Amino acid sequence: MSKPATISPSIIEALYEDALLLADEARACFDQEEGFGGVGEHASAARVAMSCEALRTTTRMMHAIAWLLNQRAHFAGEISEFQLRHHGRLPPAQPVPSREQLALLPPYIADLVDRSVHFYARIERLDRAWRKGFELQPAAVHRLRERLGYAFAR
Repeated sequence: MSKPATISPSIIEALYEDALLLADEARACFDQEEGFGGVGEHASAARVAMSCEALRTTTRMMHAIAWLLNQRAHFAGEISEFQLRHHGRLPPAQPVPSREQLALLPPYIADLVDRSVHFYARIERLDRAWRKGFELQPAAVHRLRERLGYAFAR
């Protein structure tokens, strides 16, 4: 059986650069839209949608960056694998915005939010795959139980 590929420093560095660029773009876009919405009921809903998505997007990106920084620290030898597994957990994803809420935003903001959701999902897949290497697989657990059963049966 072949050994699965692991996360490499070059993958982490590339993702870290992408995360910084996306976070900076989010900051610039949401700062630019400070006076977004205008007047009226629709405008009020649009301002609320903008505020919610600004908070979710920046939180999503900061969680991804923190996870990537932990990975970088591990590869640099600043933290052990045990510390990384114990303290380097990726928080659960922010709620995905509804189509209705995204429709209230300018198209380039909606696109930015969507890209941040997809970026975070990518980080989640990497984290899940990396952590899966530390879990006991059911077959291994069953073999261990069998060996223990034979040992105690004697």
